Amino acid sequence: QPQTSRRRGAEACRQHANNYEREKFCPGPTRDLEKEKRRLQSIFAVGKEESPSSESPRKIPIQEPEASEIDHFQEVLNEIEERRQFLADMAALGQEDRYADMINTEISQRIRELDLLNKACK
Repeated sequence: QPQTSRRRGAEACRQHANNYEREKFCPGPTRDLEKEKRRLQSIFAVGKEESPSSESPRKIPIQEPEASEIDHFQEVLNEIEERRQFLADMAALGQEDRYADMINTEISQRIRELDLLNKACK
């Protein structure tokens, strides 16, 4: 006698498909996402969890915007000087051609940044 396939046919599958019912999804208890964010920020910033008693609002020291702008201005000037020094060092080593375009582009970007800072201060 010939072997018959033990697989069900498509029609049989369709008939039995109605016999399966999915379980209704019930979401678990939700947590306060903002509180969770603050907890994770604390872990990443400090390296450990803060105790719940220290969740009082902290006073953030207000810096004078002019002082930070001056610091940023000086920082950009220092970056320009570093790049010029690097280019001079490379010229002394005979490698200036390799870096000149890239460094000059970076210097011009910093000069544009200085112009924007200067306009913002006025």
